[in-house]
Amino acid sequence: MSNEKTAISPRREQDYPEWYQQVVKAADLAENSVVRGCMVIKPWGYGVWESVQRHLDAMIKATGHSNAYFPLFIPLSFLEKEASHVEGFAKECAVVTHHRLEAKDGKLIPKGELEEPLVVRPTSETIIGESFSRWVQSYRDLPLLINQWANVVRWEMRTRLFLRTAEFLWQEGHTAHASAEEAVEETFKMLEVYRVLAEEVLAMPVITGEKIPEERFPGAVDTYCIEAMMQDRKALQAGTSHFLGQNFAKASDIKFLNKDGQVEHAYTTSWGVSTRLIGGVIMTHADDDGLRLPPRIAPKHVVIIPVIPKPESEAAVLEYAESIASGLRAQSYDGRPVEVVVDRRDIRGGDKSWEWIKKGIPVRIEVGPRDIESGQCVLYRRDQGPREKSFVPAATAVASIAETLQSIQQSYFSAAVAYRDANIRRDISSFEDFKAFFTPKNEDKPEAHGGFVLAKWAGGADALEKLSELKVTVRCLPLEQSGTAGSCVVTGRPAVKDAIFAKAY
Repeated sequence: MSNEKTAISPRREQDYPEWYQQVVKAADLAENSVVRGCMVIKPWGYGVWESVQRHLDAMIKATGHSNAYFPLFIPLSFLEKEASHVEGFAKECAVVTHHRLEAKDGKLIPKGELEEPLVVRPTSETIIGESFSRWVQSYRDLPLLINQWANVVRWEMRTRLFLRTAEFLWQEGHTAHASAEEAVEETFKMLEVYRVLAEEVLAMPVITGEKIPEERFPGAVDTYCIEAMMQDRKALQAGTSHFLGQNFAKASDIKFLNKDGQVEHAYTTSWGVSTRLIGGVIMTHADDDGLRLPPRIAPKHVVIIPVIPKPESEAAVLEYAESIASGLRAQSYDGRPVEVVVDRRDIRGGDKSWEWIKKGIPVRIEVGPRDIESGQCVLYRRDQGPREKSFVPAATAVASIAETLQSIQQSYFSAAVAYRDANIRRDISSFEDFKAFFTPKNEDKPEAHGGFVLAKWAGGADALEKLSELKVTVRCLPLEQSGTAGSCVVTGRPAVKDAIFAKAY
């Protein structure tokens, strides 16, 4: 273990869960709300979410979908129409039963009991299905491609900022189609959109795959996902896309007249990602000095810190800093002007620097009186560590900023791919070795297990029970299958399916 002081304490290797909490705090991303299990997303954290939203919204619209908005409240009877759906979400539902408050003896008493309880949106298949049932009459009305940006509520018992909260932000896509083939195509199309978002925007490598039946979305025919490896080698389900068949269409009575003049139920899909992605970015890229943001989702790309040793040099240094900022803002990266902030605050330069390091800003530039004389600046790249600097002509720093930012983006992705691939075992074939791989070497550090295992899976209740005892799950059946036959790593039974096994969030 290095003795070099770091900005985040404890370090990842000492206490990963607490390290995560301290990174969120140090980067000023979010904080716990007074409302149990909910969070306040602070400006820097919300800026990251806005960047994710901007990229994904453009990708969703490019695939032909339109945004709409549907009610927060869902009649209880709507959820009851799809039995497996309500069963899957029942324990997480928040329910509204009254519509007003009355004051009595200094206290507020709920009054006006509703004729039917309203569930606060945990997901919107049923309420959107009701609208679809009215919007769809003929095959000419299909496909119906809708997306919603919204908040949802799932009454989680154990919460952690971004990763699992009672209320969170997300987008949820809902579509209706005339054929199963078209709906399946849509399901895979959006799964690919999520893969591109994760890898090319968040610099977070993922494995795309199919969920086993026991892990499917409640009511779905098939569920597909993207799975990422965090730095504690646990898996994070970063997004899902569901082929719902006709299950929800039948429950919501989404019917249409086909080309042959016959009435049939539509085939539907749903898909979504959430603010959980920010947790994924933190656990994929942050280090022991704080957050490291891929430039494509950073609220600001560059901070310029004026170094003013004497009051009489202040005006010249600030003018020089602003001139560099102006040049940077005239450049573009990722389809928008380079976002620059000149930190003029009257606090110590070292404190400013560390604040921005912990926030994960991609590029930090310092300028002082000597830099004015030489026409240069001191440039720090967050991917190269907080202390590694280069002396660069100011004109060069400006002209090459897009290239610098893309280099940082790629370095984060390459490092994450290398880490993931180094922690996937493909040679484990016995349950004894499997169990040893997932058993913590230190009981005080439950995250100290091996990583991912790619092995054969045959399924079965007995196999799932053995995995549960290890707190391991089948994360997915990768879409890229070897096609070879072998033995299930858990039971030894004949198997042909490759599966990714991991502990997970």
